[in-house]
Amino acid sequence: MAYLPYAIAAWIFLWGLYGIVTSKNLVHQVVCVAVLQTSTYVLLLALGYKAGGTAPVFADIPVGTSVVDPLVQALMLTDIVVEATVMALLLSMVVKANELAGTVDPEELRFLMG
Repeated sequence: MAYLPYAIAAWIFLWGLYGIVTSKNLVHQVVCVAVLQTSTYVLLLALGYKAGGTAPVFADIPVGTSVVDPLVQALMLTDIVVEATVMALLLSMVVKANELAGTVDPEELRFLMG
């Protein structure tokens, strides 16, 4: 049971990777990158979970109370911000590619390669 979150994270990662490899649409590939990135959320949740732990707010809790690691929460927030930034950048690149070539099929965009 302790390995279930890690297995779920790996499963989500593989589905995102499969979508990236097999997709013929750039927008779909960006969505698959988002799915792949989501696997890191599950992984961070699995790493930061502590049975019986409370939020790391040390006001009004007795000494010796088990709390979760705040570093994992900070990493999760950083991960969300990075994903939003990467998705915005990738989608803007898809829009530019569509403006230049009139298509979002990666096979038809080979002429953009140097």
